[in-house]
Amino acid sequence: MLLVIAALLLLHFLPKIQIGERSLRKVDILADVMKKPAATEVDSISIDSLLPPPPKPVFVDTCKTGITCIEDYGDSTLRGMTPFYRAIDESALRPRPIRIAYFGDSFIEGDIMTVDLRQLLQETYGGHGVGYVSISSAISGYRNSVRHRASGWSNHALTDSVYFNRRFQDISNHYFFAREEATVDLTGTQQYARLDTCQQSSLFFVSKDTVTISASINGRWVKTQTYDSIGHLSAMHVEGRIGRVRWNVQQADSSLFYGVTMDDTVGIALDNFSLRGSAGLNIRSVPMAILRQYAQLRPYDLIVLQYGVNVATKRGVDYSSYVQGMKTVIQHLKDAFPDAGILIIGVADRDYVNDEGEILTMPGIRNLVRFQQQLAIDEGVAFWNMFEAMGGNESMKALVEQRPALAALDYTHLNFRGGKYLATLLFDAIQYGKERYDRRRAYEE
Repeated sequence: MLLVIAALLLLHFLPKIQIGERSLRKVDILADVMKKPAATEVDSISIDSLLPPPPKPVFVDTCKTGITCIEDYGDSTLRGMTPFYRAIDESALRPRPIRIAYFGDSFIEGDIMTVDLRQLLQETYGGHGVGYVSISSAISGYRNSVRHRASGWSNHALTDSVYFNRRFQDISNHYFFAREEATVDLTGTQQYARLDTCQQSSLFFVSKDTVTISASINGRWVKTQTYDSIGHLSAMHVEGRIGRVRWNVQQADSSLFYGVTMDDTVGIALDNFSLRGSAGLNIRSVPMAILRQYAQLRPYDLIVLQYGVNVATKRGVDYSSYVQGMKTVIQHLKDAFPDAGILIIGVADRDYVNDEGEILTMPGIRNLVRFQQQLAIDEGVAFWNMFEAMGGNESMKALVEQRPALAALDYTHLNFRGGKYLATLLFDAIQYGKERYDRRRAYEE
């Protein structure tokens, strides 16, 4: 044992070893007990030559202490937060659902973060139900915001390693074919407030031939309907006090199926559209026709885009090509949902272990945040700096080291406790933005 310890101590004096383009980390078994100077990792490489200084967004100088405000660059275009805040005001006079489409990557997979944001918004503005759920999902057992079972389906997703027909996909980058007696079953959960029951459930599909669909509420069959070939997006609805809804496709032929919803007829409906490994560019591959049909059947008041985990690199400096791609995504969504506001969520902190064994923020993260802010400026939409809100440098490390932990040991992803923490920060920013919107409206009147 003494010989092993002596050998490990001697390894401390070895110079840094380079193998190809990779360098091996320094071995130092005394690293945790030796006093070291503060980390001097090189900060973000200057990008001043790549981006102009950002303009001052609306009301940024009045942000309350303790809140990272939403920077709304859509003051003139009204494509920032205004449509969402306006919908809240209008729903008080003419009650209707206020819908949010929340797009993201594995950071929000399983409804992490979005389940708590949904709960906070529904408790404030009303509403019940988990919103949109794909017909089938590989992570349905991991998602605790709804109990989800499906059988008898042929599943197709953009992430498939085999052929995927992009012309068939819907807003969630999926499509499904029904085999004989295909079923999908959603049951509310009491783990979160307002998710145990809902008032309405819908099944979204495109009938290519004759389709017969039945629906049951709380174990009782309440509706059966047959559809002829239509060729465009349709939705079958059932209403009642729904704790469990079951959809049964008895005859489908080559028809396409997409998702089931659990909603209220008023208040907030937040749909989680997460796709593992996505940088957000996949949204532009969704056919414009299907998006516009969703805009008719399920119009959104706010579209949230939260990406970056799969874009940032350790030394990334110039993300201009990625931003150009995201501009086409935003224009795609603007054309499809002309009445929706758009909020870009900046990438969260992501940490890595350097050659000295120190856990530090990837310098490329800070550069990507600045490019995402510029994207919001150029497109006249809203931006929320999640990196700043969660504490900036090494904030993901701080979440991992919390007891109990708020993030995973990959120093990249949240767990459900961490999701609740960040959802609260975003909710506070949304609420403060609504207060400032109300004050501005009152001043203008």
